[in-house]
Amino acid sequence: MNLLSAEPILLPVIALVIWTLIMQGWMVITRVPAMNAAGMDPQTAQRTAGLGDKLPGHVQWKADNYNHLMEQPTIFYAAALALAIAGMGDGLNLILAWVYVGSRVVHSIVQSTINIVAYRFMVFAVGTLALAAMAINGAIHLI
Repeated sequence: MNLLSAEPILLPVIALVIWTLIMQGWMVITRVPAMNAAGMDPQTAQRTAGLGDKLPGHVQWKADNYNHLMEQPTIFYAAALALAIAGMGDGLNLILAWVYVGSRVVHSIVQSTINIVAYRFMVFAVGTLALAAMAINGAIHLI
């Protein structure tokens, strides 16, 4: 399969993977210096759940967001790949996939900077609706 024959929906999938790696990098470049400034032994990070109480909120927000990118987006990946395999990775599904990816990027920026839950929820809801529409559209066409 060459790039011209690939399902278009694979591009937003790859874009979200790249965004997740960017967030991972942002988490590392903020967390490691904060741990050093707090005099924390790296072994303290053996169980990262305990770091949340020991690091400043603005540092932990990046880690929280990275964790969120490991949660709901997993079903986005499954839905987008299923649509691609079914030959349904263009048109409305492609638009919905880009809406979902865009919502995850905006959610990351909000959570990692100002972290206002009401804003995060609104953006999360938009993405969730786009994901639900992708799944429903796929189900309707595959049944």
